[in-house]
Amino acid sequence: MGRIVRAIAKDASVVCSAIDGKDIVTRIEEIHGTSAVVTAALGRLALGTSLLGFGLKGQDDSVTVRFDGNGPTGMLICVADSYGNVKADVMNPVVEIPPNEIGKLDVRGAVGTDGTLSVIKDMGLKEPYCGQVPIVSGEIAEDITNYLAVSEQVPSVCALGVLVNADLSVKNAGGFLIQVLPFAGDEIITQIEKNIQSMQSVTKLMEEGLSCVDIALMALEGLEPDVLDDFEVGYRCDCSRERTKKVLVSLGKEQLEEIAADGGTEVSCNFCGKKYKFTAQELNSLIEGI
Repeated sequence: MGRIVRAIAKDASVVCSAIDGKDIVTRIEEIHGTSAVVTAALGRLALGTSLLGFGLKGQDDSVTVRFDGNGPTGMLICVADSYGNVKADVMNPVVEIPPNEIGKLDVRGAVGTDGTLSVIKDMGLKEPYCGQVPIVSGEIAEDITNYLAVSEQVPSVCALGVLVNADLSVKNAGGFLIQVLPFAGDEIITQIEKNIQSMQSVTKLMEEGLSCVDIALMALEGLEPDVLDDFEVGYRCDCSRERTKKVLVSLGKEQLEEIAADGGTEVSCNFCGKKYKFTAQELNSLIEGI
């Protein structure tokens, strides 16, 4: 299992959540059979979505993040609960493109920059909260930072990293999200900027043996931070046979009758690959209930 923590400055003006998500990104590669650059891209988005979900207040709240930059990966979708558990999907899991100008995996080239980042928060209200911003970077973390600043007016810093081995296994993966509350003074912001400038990349810090607790406290250095929360977090799909039945019913009576006439169907979950088989008799029972 991974680990997610939340630290807060002594005066409660700044909160930093940090995640060790190696196990999460490893499951992404196992489930979707992603190429190296897609593992890095979808892994970053999953970790960012986990950090956004971890900030939700309600136990049953969830957040869905869609990244559609019109790149060769197609759309990437991640969903997280309020504990930071996350699931992910990508349209094209295998993309092979040259490294970027500094010799690293070209996430920006894979996901594209001509499109939008959409965030949908389901917080138990009549309608979910929906926000959408143009993609400004394609590096994922910068786009999440921009979304929070533009759509939610929350000054933030997001950093995400996924390091993939030559054999496509995940060496390490993690990230952090700093959010500054409205009453924070200029000296607080200056201290945060100083801290960020002095920090190495998340993957480099993890290579050196730092934990997500260490990283969260480092990001808030000089602000007398304390750790508020410390949880296990993982890749978790909440699909079920009952949920799949509801999806089938949503197709409508006519389409279900056509499927039943063909002898039944098998539905595969896009997020975890689990398969649910439905016989013609079971489909006819669903049709009777419509």
